[in-house]
Amino acid sequence: MKTAHIALTLVTALIFSSCGEKAQQRTAPPPPTLKVSNLKKQDITIYKVYATSMEGKQNVEIWPKVSGFVQKIYVEEGQKVKKGQLLFKLETQTLTQDANAAKAAVNVAQVEVDKLVPLVEKDIISNVQLETAKARLAQAKSTYQSISANIGYSNINSPVDGFIGAIPYKEGALVSNAMTQPLTVVSDISSVRAYFSMNEKELLDMKQRMASNGNPLTTDTAPEVELVMINGEIYPQKGKIAMVNNIINGTTGSVTLRADFNNPDQLLSSGSTGQIRVPSTYQNVWVIPQFATVDLQGNKMVYILHDGDTVSTKPLKIVAQTDTDFIVSEGFDEGTTIVAEGVSKLRDGQTINPVK
Repeated sequence: MKTAHIALTLVTALIFSSCGEKAQQRTAPPPPTLKVSNLKKQDITIYKVYATSMEGKQNVEIWPKVSGFVQKIYVEEGQKVKKGQLLFKLETQTLTQDANAAKAAVNVAQVEVDKLVPLVEKDIISNVQLETAKARLAQAKSTYQSISANIGYSNINSPVDGFIGAIPYKEGALVSNAMTQPLTVVSDISSVRAYFSMNEKELLDMKQRMASNGNPLTTDTAPEVELVMINGEIYPQKGKIAMVNNIINGTTGSVTLRADFNNPDQLLSSGSTGQIRVPSTYQNVWVIPQFATVDLQGNKMVYILHDGDTVSTKPLKIVAQTDTDFIVSEGFDEGTTIVAEGVSKLRDGQTINPVK
């Protein structure tokens, strides 16, 4: 009986062991099916965006050189004008009267000189009197020329080609060179200057990147830039960086740059705003989607697929990034396969079912 009991116990144990193994086989999940992709080196251009404000090639303030009432305005606000075109005329009645008086003083002084010359020649009077009269004549002529010049200044012409800005003073207004705002501003927008700022690190990165390609940053080697207009559209002509201020602003830690854009159709206006897109080209790099990475202890990682369909993490040496991708310059072999989905639930050494 005792022997039969032992045999029954062994049989029971074997039955339970077999059932446990089958239960484990039924509950063990299959390897997850995940998409993978092969890495290939490529060239990529990314853009950094900076806010900009624009100015015309020239913004010339028009100020009167003499005081007077605005007698006539020959242009309208917003009008296109040519260099030398008459813009304003100031009232010159008082100046004309002063000029007439100065002219008469010149005539009187000339008569005095003419009268004294023969007297000096005959030694009737000393030469000192003649020289004094000549000095008075020179002073009278200088006064007359000065007043005549001021009369000429009453006609105010445009110094450049451009467009007329606001005209705050109307006909009849008293103006002078001591007033707080100009008669108007003539803006030459045949080309515009777009000013923008980048921080010290961004400027250093640009310089190092260009120097590594054998092209130190100058206005000749600087990349062409794009302008995003206020309506969100890309301006059809590319611009050229024409100025890099290498003096760092101690307060903001930034530097100012200027890009020039031709403006043949006058799409751009002085005072307009927009965004400058500065390109950076990376050659022979790996472009890895951000969704294919995980963040482990502050490091970005990807899962590498090995023989046997097992995976392991590999850190990334990121040199740049876009809104969707990381740019990596080294650390992989051509054709390396990475897991392209579901990476947040993986662990080192796990087996997957890879699909492409």
